[in-house]
This record gives sequence, C-alpha cells and structure tokens, in this order.
Amino acid sequence: MASKLLKEYHKLLARYKEMIVLRTAGDIVYWDMETKMPPSGLELRSEQLSLLGLMSHKMLVDPQIGRSLSILEKEKGLADMTEEQRRNVHLMRKYHDEESKLPDRLVADMSKQQILSVGAWKRAKAAKDFSQFRDHLLKNIELKEKAAAILMEVKGTKTPYDALLDMYEPGMTADSISKVFKGMRDGLIKIMKKVNASERPDTSMLNRKVPVSAQRRISEVAMGFIGYRTSGPEAWGRLDETEHPFSNGYYTDVRITTHYHEDNFKSSLFSVLHEGGHALYEHDLPAEWMFQPIGSAASYGVHESQSRFVENMVGRSPEFLSFMLPKLKKATGKVLADVELEDFVRAVNMAGPSKIRIEADEVTYGLHIIARFELERDVFTGKLRVDELPQAWNEKYSQYLGVDVDNDSEGVMQDTHWAGGSFGYFPSYALGNLYGGMFLRKLDKDVPDWRDEVAKGRFSPVGGWLAENVHSRGNLYDPADLIKVVTGESLSIKPFLDYLKTKVDSVYG
Repeated sequence: MASKLLKEYHKLLARYKEMIVLRTAGDIVYWDMETKMPPSGLELRSEQLSLLGLMSHKMLVDPQIGRSLSILEKEKGLADMTEEQRRNVHLMRKYHDEESKLPDRLVADMSKQQILSVGAWKRAKAAKDFSQFRDHLLKNIELKEKAAAILMEVKGTKTPYDALLDMYEPGMTADSISKVFKGMRDGLIKIMKKVNASERPDTSMLNRKVPVSAQRRISEVAMGFIGYRTSGPEAWGRLDETEHPFSNGYYTDVRITTHYHEDNFKSSLFSVLHEGGHALYEHDLPAEWMFQPIGSAASYGVHESQSRFVENMVGRSPEFLSFMLPKLKKATGKVLADVELEDFVRAVNMAGPSKIRIEADEVTYGLHIIARFELERDVFTGKLRVDELPQAWNEKYSQYLGVDVDNDSEGVMQDTHWAGGSFGYFPSYALGNLYGGMFLRKLDKDVPDWRDEVAKGRFSPVGGWLAENVHSRGNLYDPADLIKVVTGESLSIKPFLDYLKTKVDSVYG
C-alpha cells in the first residue's frame, strides 16, 4: 500500500481504537449498574451512559473518517489492500454511514431512555404489574421506530424492522427469518410429538434445594472446565450475580453474571456455561486484530451459537454430565447423593413446554424465540399495539407451547431485551442454534473423539476447534459467508434438527 494510503488507513484505525476504548469504558459502567450500583444511582447512571453513547456516536460520524474512507476506497487503494484491510474499510464505511444519519439528540435520548426503561422493568417485574413498565416500553419503541426509519434508507432494507434485524444479523430480513423459522417450527413440533407420546423422566432431583454457597462452588467447577479464568495473575474474567444473566467485555476483560435459585441449581450451572461461551468468543478473538473492526464477533447469531454450543451441545451431553455429577455431589453433600447418572442425564435433557425462555429445553427453546420474533415484528409493522402485547404474548404461548401464563412477570416482562431497546435481537438465539448444529457436524468430522475427552474433563479439543475455526476469523466475514468458510455448506436447519432427534431418542428411547 502506498505511503499516503497507509497513512490514511492508520489514521482510520487510530480513530476506531479511540471509539472502542470509549465503548468498553461504557461497558464497565453498565456492568457496575447491573451488579454494584445502589438503587438511587439509576438517574445519574442514565446520564453517564447517555453521554458516553453520544460521545462514541460523534466520534464515529466525524467527517475526517469519511474523508479517509473516500481516499482509501479509490480503485487503486482497494486493489493494494489485504483482505483484512479491505474488510476493515468496508465495516468502517458501514458504521460511519449508518451512524451519520442518526441525529445526536436521538442517539442520546435512546441511550438514556433504555437505562430508565431497564430500571422500570425491574420494578414492574417484581410487582408483576405491566402498567408500571408500559409507558417506558412505548417510549423505547417510538425512539427505535425513528432510528429504524432513518437506517432503513442507508441500509437499503425494505422495512424498518429489517433495519433493526441487520444491526444484529447482517443480511437477514424478516422474510428470510420467517422462512427459516417455519421449517424449524415444523421440525420442532414433529419432534415434540414423540416427546409427548413418551413417558416423562423424573426431574424432581433438579428442584432439590441447594444453598447458594454450594452453587457458587459448582460455578467455579464449570468455569474451570471451560477455561474461563477468574483468579490468578492471568485472570481475564469475573462472575457476579444479577437478575438476568449476561456477559460483557472485550478481549482481556470479559465478565459474566448469573442468578442463583435455591430450588433450581441447574439454572445457574447452565447460565454460567452459556455466558462463559460468550466470554470465550470475545477472549479468543485474534490479538493482532484488537481495536480493529475485524476484531469483533461476526454477528449476534454467531455469538449465540458459541454460548449455546458450550451450554447445550457440550454442557448437556452425557459425557459432560458424567464428569460433572461427582463434582455436584461433592459440592452439595447429601442433596444429590442418591442420583444415578442415567437418571440425571434424562432429567437434564427432558423436553417439555415451559413458560420461561432461559429455562426452556433445547427442543422447545426455538418456539419461545419464534413467538418473540413474531410479536416484535408485528409491533414494528403496526399490526400490534403496546397495550395488546401482554394478551398477544399469552395467546402465542398457548398456541405454540400449550401453556397458560399466570402473570406478566413470567410473560411479556420475563426478558430484559425490550427494556434495553434490543428489538431484532431475539432471532439471533434461534439462528445461533442452527449455526451451532452446523458447527457440531463439522466438529464431529474433524475431532471424532471430542466427547471422550469431555468425559475426562478436557474441554480443550472443543475449545481449540471453536477458537481455530470460528473465533480466529473475527468479523472477517458476514455470518452467511462464515458458515460456508467453516463448514463448506450454506445455512441449513437439518444438522440442528438431526442433533435434537438423536438426543430425544437417547432420552426417550
């Protein structure tokens, strides 16, 4: 690359590094809000995060970035670049053009309102009273509608909701997701017919009371298994407690949270594995790409593929459970002393309708996501009003899962995503399952003995494969292209459905 072009390129990367440093500072402020902040600090915290969001926005829309991009995008400039450099320029152009269309005031208002909405959601959920959250949710939606209408033009999408989806899963549209989800829904319902016709495993052992102190020891074992380091001079993570588990961080500082229930120790175990999967992805991104656009995850769907791969495809496997059960018995004393491995595996992998998404089994989980996708799609197309959401939610759950929702805390307010303004995020979970199914099929070919290694307490063959094949590629490719590069195939629902069929057969005979 010519010296002039190289100078502009490095100027662009230097600006991006500043934005990442600012954004990650905001991440720590957010983490503190969710873990350590006293309740009365919410208003101040909303102002802080709003200002940080606005500062990051202004840095990204700086006209100098546009000038540098224009110089680099000249035909000769692009031709002289490496694949990594061209991708950095492409991503910076996308981010710059999209953010430049959003007014500063709108960016600040969205950031502040999202913080206030999360606070209102927590209070309303505790009170089981949607009316305490309604106005905040409505304001969130109104602000997102304004942003989506603006982004629709610059992103070239057909609808505002497609513009929101593109923020999380580049290239995906509501129409394409609907087609994928229809095939997945039909396949899941078919599998559920076998489940419903079979004798249900005894799951009562999973609801035995386990003190939080014992569950914390279990979390330590789980984190140690996957290599998530929270102690020692080389530690790069930490585990804290929140209402809704999440992960947060970048490369050398990636934090996770969980929530402990004394009568459901399984919940914290699998949330630690899930969030730990997210953390491994962030930590294992190429060190040489740190502070570059390509030094990030390919998409939220790919991110969810990593978390759900660790949580489910590894964590719920008979091999991992055979390794983990003795550790659980040691941590819980007499509570699980009489539990046999076969019964434990069947209980952990039982499929059946439930009200709560994060507690759902692998078979029904997709139905939870489809319901949310259809509801938020209908809100942004004007087919559904905010006031109608609780009833519409309950009707979807009755239709798809055959369960009755008793109150809005276990219904429309069970997730934090809408409070935080993350409209368009939910499909990523189900897409992550499908990506994971394809990764699993390739892992089985490349490392056929990985299950034997897991049974011995060795995660490294799996973790190493994920790091080499997925994490190491960062954001070098859009999700659809990444799937092809890793697996040699285009996205298909079949590998995931085949995986579920095999698991159901092993549990139900």
